[in-house]
Amino acid sequence: AAARLHAMAAAPELDFDDVTYEEDVLRNPYSLKHWWWYLEFKSKAPKKFRYMIYERAVKNLPGSYKLWHKYLSERCFDCRNLSLEDTDFDQTNAAFERALVTMHKMPRIWLDYLNFLILQKQITKIRRTFDRALRALPITQHNRIWTLYIKFVQKARIPELAVRVYRRFLKIEPDRVEEFVDYLKKIKSWDEAANQLAKLVNSDTFVSQYGKSKYDLWKDLLKIITKNPGAIKSLDVDAVIRSGIRRFPHQVGHLWCALAEFYVTDGRFAKAKDVYEQALNTVSTVRDFSVVFDAYSQYEESMLAAKMELAEAEEEEDDSNAAGLTIADEVDWRMMRLENLTERRPLLLNSVLLRQNPHNVDQWHKRVELFKKNPIKAITTFSKAVATVDPAQATGRPHTLWVKFAQFYEEHGDLKNARVIYDKATRVAYRGVDDLASVWCSWAEMELKHREMDKARAVMRRACVAPDRAPSYKDKDDDSVKVQRRLFKSTKLWALYADIEESLGTLDSTRAVYESMIDLKVVTPQIVLNYAALLEENKFFEQAFRAYEKGLELFHFPHAFPIWIAYLKRFINRYKGKKKERARDLFEQAVGKITKANARRMYLLYAKYEEDYGLARRAMDVLARACKAVDPKERAAMYSIYISRVADLFGVTKSREIYHEAIRELPQKDLKPMCLRYAALERQLGEIDRARSIYQYTAQYCSPERDGDFWDSWKEFEVAHGNEDTYTEMLRVKRSVVGQFATVQLLPTDVVGKKELSKAEKRAKERAKKADEMQILEQEAKETAEEAGPADKAKAAAAGNHANPEEIEFDDDDDDIDVEEVAVPEAVFGAASSGDASLGAKERFKRKG
Repeated sequence: AAARLHAMAAAPELDFDDVTYEEDVLRNPYSLKHWWWYLEFKSKAPKKFRYMIYERAVKNLPGSYKLWHKYLSERCFDCRNLSLEDTDFDQTNAAFERALVTMHKMPRIWLDYLNFLILQKQITKIRRTFDRALRALPITQHNRIWTLYIKFVQKARIPELAVRVYRRFLKIEPDRVEEFVDYLKKIKSWDEAANQLAKLVNSDTFVSQYGKSKYDLWKDLLKIITKNPGAIKSLDVDAVIRSGIRRFPHQVGHLWCALAEFYVTDGRFAKAKDVYEQALNTVSTVRDFSVVFDAYSQYEESMLAAKMELAEAEEEEDDSNAAGLTIADEVDWRMMRLENLTERRPLLLNSVLLRQNPHNVDQWHKRVELFKKNPIKAITTFSKAVATVDPAQATGRPHTLWVKFAQFYEEHGDLKNARVIYDKATRVAYRGVDDLASVWCSWAEMELKHREMDKARAVMRRACVAPDRAPSYKDKDDDSVKVQRRLFKSTKLWALYADIEESLGTLDSTRAVYESMIDLKVVTPQIVLNYAALLEENKFFEQAFRAYEKGLELFHFPHAFPIWIAYLKRFINRYKGKKKERARDLFEQAVGKITKANARRMYLLYAKYEEDYGLARRAMDVLARACKAVDPKERAAMYSIYISRVADLFGVTKSREIYHEAIRELPQKDLKPMCLRYAALERQLGEIDRARSIYQYTAQYCSPERDGDFWDSWKEFEVAHGNEDTYTEMLRVKRSVVGQFATVQLLPTDVVGKKELSKAEKRAKERAKKADEMQILEQEAKETAEEAGPADKAKAAAAGNHANPEEIEFDDDDDDIDVEEVAVPEAVFGAASSGDASLGAKERFKRKG
């Protein structure tokens, strides 16, 4: 107790109120809450007194993080406005050091200490303290220290220190290397930045934290290299960029331009030119070519502009300077290089396309066209083309290269070499027979052009020789069989051979060619016709007929149709009516196989033959068969021809049966014209009742709105030949037909399409439509009566009395009933009764108005 009283008395700032707290902390020195209460009670005491309490507290409780943190935070706060030379900074540093003896595992203490040291700007001490913190703390908490460490070295402006610290940091966080690269760019350490980026682009496991692709990193690397070539010492720039060219084929053009730009910036212009030339000769896409060519052109233009400016400057200094001539010559040389580059562009572009696809036939033709003024280069290009292009992989027609090659020699008068080229071309394994046939045909045409007739025939004989074991016809398109063994199946080749023999050879040689074509089944219907025409010209009629028959064995309808027509016409012209049974047999064979599309012409030719050389009855039988055999679209026209021929040969009355048959067989759309024609016939014959029956039958298929011509015809017929009853019957039929077609038209829209309507709405609409229809019919009846003329008005009025189809009809016996007429009182009409009483009410109202 005496000791405690002595300690209390030794404190000069101690108040009487503090005695209680002092006794508590002395009585419980290891209790945190008593010290904490004491500090809170002395929160407004001078800082020295509080520091003394803190020191006594942490001395008794050195492991209390709460006490140490509050103590150190308070000391740091008190130093915020003091000079860096003040002793409080040293005392605070000492306090931090004492705290770290027991708090060295607490990252917050280290961070506060480091932030406090950073304010004092003691670089070495700060760096060493950071290192102590990293050694003291576990690695799981290093990220908190490194964040502050990186910020410190970036602000310290000591590049060497920052680089070393970053290298250590990247061993822990290798994914943060892009931050290091950004810092290196900021401090312009280009060599180190290029090294780091080169490592990144070569790493297969690196993933950019900024979301950049490998090519984006390459672009950053190229930008650093090309803009700062002198600063790059540790990298082989040429090897790095060329590796990128191999690695990124889709960006080859930009990478080549980057390599050339590096050499231009470094002042090695000759090397830059070589790079551009190498790029133009290696890129394989038009896009990359355009990029490189444009960059190359800009480079040459900039070099030319620089030389011209230099030449102008030297001319202003001294016009007689000998060095000016050298610069002028260099300007001319640069101008010549630029012009040469522009002239070479089509050739360079063609080379790109051929590198892209060396089997592109069209591009090889364009390349030859570029050398048309240089025969030696053209021949070299042709030779390279035919040696490079594989017919199996070619794009285009590969045989055209050989043909153009031979024609090139031909144009220069070297037929010997042209024949050698053609001979080599015939041994190439083309994809199709047509390519090889085109080569042979071109060879023969060349010989004909130069009047070498015998050689042309020899070429065609050599081409048209069938192999010992001729493949079947189906092997013509079989790629497994060599094209040379399938050549004899080429119709194109045989057709040219036949034309040459027909023009230059004998009849026997020509017949042999045609017969070979027929045997090999390489003919077309036109070739058969040509062969038959050749035989007819030379009076070999039976042989010509046999040629037709051989052709008919090879072809079926519709391809055989022209052969049949020509055969039958030639046979009729030759024998006329002498061999009727043979002709009829031929016709029967033809019509037995013919299609509906070609039947009309064949049957008409058959019927014409029977009319001219046979029996009329047989001709009519042929026409009757034709009406059923032709296409339905042509059936109406065929019946018309049939009726016309029957009327001409047997009289018009005989045609009635044909009309009846036509009406039964024809479709509805062709029925009206036929019925009108039939009715006109009966009218001419005076058969009025028969004509009226035809009109009545046809009316059911004719809508008054769509087929107005039919109803006009019937009306004209009734006006001319009918009476009141027949006219009334026509109107009744017309009204019934109108109702029939109106129902058909209403079904899809008003009945089927509106099922959702209620029954009441449907009934109301139907009543309204019926009322409208009746009004329309009554109006038409009135107009018809007015148009009939004065003589027929009475008939029309009478017909109006029978207009209702539902009216009850009385028997004829009821006509004798006498109906008494009673006068209507005058008062009923009133003023309307003035005038002639014999006139109707409607007429009186009209006159009054």
